[in-house]
Amino acid sequence: SRRRFVTTMAGAGVALTIVPRHVLGRGLTPPSDLLNVAGVGVGGMGRINLRNIASENIVAMCDVDWSYAERTFSRLEEEFTREHTRLANAPTPKDRDQIAATIERMRRFKDVHVPKAARYRDYREMLEKQKDIDAVLIATPDHTHAVIASAAMDLGKHVYVQKPLTATVREARVLAEKARQSKVVTQMGNQGHSWDDGRLAVEHVRAGTIGRVREVHVWTNRPLAYWPQGIPRPTPVAPVPNLDGNPEWNMPAVMHRLANAMGVHPPPQALEWDLFLGPAPFVEYHPVYHPFNWRGWVEWGNGAIGDMGAHLIDHAFWALDLGYPTSIETVSTPFNGASYPMATTTYFEFPARGARPAVKLTWYDGGLTPPKPPELEDEALNPTGGALFVGTRGKLLHDTYGLNPRLLPATLQRSAPQPPRIFRRIPVSHEMNWVNAAKGLEKASTPFEYAAQLTEVMLLGIASLRAKSKLHYDGEAMRVTNVPDANHYLHREYRQGWSL
Repeated sequence: SRRRFVTTMAGAGVALTIVPRHVLGRGLTPPSDLLNVAGVGVGGMGRINLRNIASENIVAMCDVDWSYAERTFSRLEEEFTREHTRLANAPTPKDRDQIAATIERMRRFKDVHVPKAARYRDYREMLEKQKDIDAVLIATPDHTHAVIASAAMDLGKHVYVQKPLTATVREARVLAEKARQSKVVTQMGNQGHSWDDGRLAVEHVRAGTIGRVREVHVWTNRPLAYWPQGIPRPTPVAPVPNLDGNPEWNMPAVMHRLANAMGVHPPPQALEWDLFLGPAPFVEYHPVYHPFNWRGWVEWGNGAIGDMGAHLIDHAFWALDLGYPTSIETVSTPFNGASYPMATTTYFEFPARGARPAVKLTWYDGGLTPPKPPELEDEALNPTGGALFVGTRGKLLHDTYGLNPRLLPATLQRSAPQPPRIFRRIPVSHEMNWVNAAKGLEKASTPFEYAAQLTEVMLLGIASLRAKSKLHYDGEAMRVTNVPDANHYLHREYRQGWSL
């Protein structure tokens, strides 16, 4: 194995810098080499992901809208200014070193990678033409994650995919199996899984600091202030209801007016709309869909739970080893079948596993939150998001990404010992953890083996919403047992010319 080879060579005192790529085999990179990375979807989070691995070789970048991507690249100078301000005010030498390293990566990304990386619009062309790619970082809309990752793995490329891993349950299963068979290094972009705070939270739960946990509450304020949901699809000349010749101003009539008011907008010249759509059904372009607002539409995104579930459900899923739920029920504000509702609540029931009890996990979004625990006293729940574990001996509360874990009541926080450290701390970024894993230096934090199951839980909440029913689920068979038609929402048909 490559790991045994690297260990043996190191033990023999042989310099790893002399090991050529072809000795290590397909898809493997010597630890001393820089990884050749291609980015797909580089105008949003992908730009930040690539910036965080700018110490490597970014050899290609692919985006369906280079006009938008270029606008985000132009913000790099503003980001430099902010980081230099942070550096001047850094409280500790460690903070200064970390910020200085960030500035250096940003500078290298701007000055070296952006000008030199080959540019593409279609990832298929990129993968076909550019043979020097070792790894692919994917930060496109949800509906294209699986087809791009699958194509990259078929070629032996390591893959990093933004959350949610996929747009459907079946896609998650396919990617997990393909990762297992191809043996490439995989990672999902839920960075809080690699951060110290989240690992401490999981260690407290695993150590029994708060006792046996049977109840978890998880919430986010998204989509509020981020992207629109609960709106009609743009429909020019939609008739406005009227009564006896007088225009109505009730909710349906207002929605009709809103659909009309959004108008008709041709795609920007730089946007390859057909490539944006990819495997999804054809829909006429509108700026309410792209950029970023695609999250709120069923063809391309998975709403707030798709955006933030991987950051907020993750630590409960990990700490309690939840596995597949047996029932899922989503209730919501009105849902028109096209744009996700303004707010939802999803109730998951997970069965007992071994010595672990059954767990009820409740998800809230759109500004909904669980009841405030009395142990918080004068403190309010973080309105932007968090998670609350309810145990038999106490409670544990953390913010989004697992940050700021603390025990409730305050007396437990003061008296509880630090739990045994069962997870190593990752001193590099989540993205660099993936890079190092591709070089055989460490293990990936959230490989597809784990990420696929976490993603499946999130997407089952969407399936219940779309089915408008409580679902009973057989996870081993990947099948809804009580509402057969709901199985339609576990997969999807692809447009002609696209496949997994």
